[in-house]
Amino acid sequence: MIGIVKYRAGNLASVSNALDRLHASYRISDVPEELEECSGILFPGVGHAASAMEDLEARGLDTWLRETSKPVLGICLGLQLLYESTAEGECRTLGILPGRLERFDSTEQKVPHMGWNRVEPKVSHPLLDGLSRRDYFYFVHSYYAPVNEYTIAGGTYGVPFAAVAARKNYMGVQFHPEKSGTAGARLLKNFTEFVQVQPESQ
Repeated sequence: MIGIVKYRAGNLASVSNALDRLHASYRISDVPEELEECSGILFPGVGHAASAMEDLEARGLDTWLRETSKPVLGICLGLQLLYESTAEGECRTLGILPGRLERFDSTEQKVPHMGWNRVEPKVSHPLLDGLSRRDYFYFVHSYYAPVNEYTIAGGTYGVPFAAVAARKNYMGVQFHPEKSGTAGARLLKNFTEFVQVQPESQ
């Protein structure tokens, strides 16, 4: 079963609908003990990083997310909150991935980055199975994650940014796979299949 993290910034309906289309079982919860019973975790998000962190902290989800050994997939803001800090509200975030989120320069391109764009896979990873640089994904974001050693696929919108990142059991995508048609469905299916083959101790 997939657990979907419920908090103020979670876009729960579109993500749960995407799992329905994959016939994947899931639970929506903001209770760490209930999420711990799931095999893998989707951590979606839209909105403002500082208010999202406040809500996670109020529910005790920030500590649980930092400490869980479950496979976690952050989506959009969910990816951004995996990093150390962000210029959005000048707040500290979860600190699972190194780096700080910066805002796109509105003097160089339209902000937010909204619409379809391609990503460039950099390494082989189960999350990216069956996907290539020809695939398009749907983005909506004003802040971007830095490219570093944990970037497994990059994007470009005036500047290069991390479109997909992974470190240990944590993964994240800047785009919305649940709104990205066939390619997005493939990525979510890859995650559910990855979760199924993890040891029971996860």
